[in-house]
Amino acid sequence: MSGHTFKHDMTMMFAIHDALRRELEQIAQITARTTDDPWQILRTAVGWQMFKDYLHVHHGAEDTVLWPAIRQAVADRPAELAVIEAMDAEHEAIDPGLAAVDAALADREGGPERLGEIIGRLVAGLGGHLRHEEDEALALVDAYATDELLRRFGAEHGTRIGAAGNPAYLPWLLDGAGPRTTAAVLGRLPEPLLAAYHEEWQPAYVKLDRWGVKNGSAIG
Repeated sequence: MSGHTFKHDMTMMFAIHDALRRELEQIAQITARTTDDPWQILRTAVGWQMFKDYLHVHHGAEDTVLWPAIRQAVADRPAELAVIEAMDAEHEAIDPGLAAVDAALADREGGPERLGEIIGRLVAGLGGHLRHEEDEALALVDAYATDELLRRFGAEHGTRIGAAGNPAYLPWLLDGAGPRTTAAVLGRLPEPLLAAYHEEWQPAYVKLDRWGVKNGSAIG
């Protein structure tokens, strides 16, 4: 996590980044297995689709609302503008990386070595982007974003999750999160949604066999 002291609440941003890192670690572990078939696990895992969906939600909201506004705010500051341009370029590299994984999963003849190389590039690329964003870009968001911009960013994020809400998203986000982060995220929910989280969404998520736990030895 960045050593920057933020004036704005960045809890959700760091929670999402931590969830994406958790999934990257899981995907890398599956790919490195020799006793199981990584191709079969990832090809059929609901966890891989959830990872892609939620990554697109996060990056789509940034690209639509957050980065354009910060880019405008730093337009006359070349060094800071270069950071935002780097965010755009790094985002553009992620989709081809995901597509390459999907292509490898569709090509049984490619072998585990090819899949491992492609996953390795994805893990390094997205992991590096998350670090870069935390080390440099979030300080610019903190400096230049208004409360209204951050509200619109959150609203765009929510819209992309789904107008009625995606019941798996919050349990996925908070899977493995510490008590402070969990309390901060759940503290934003109105009482009916909080009740739904505890009574419906979280129990249903626990039953999900995201990474083949019930049919193999991958972890969930």
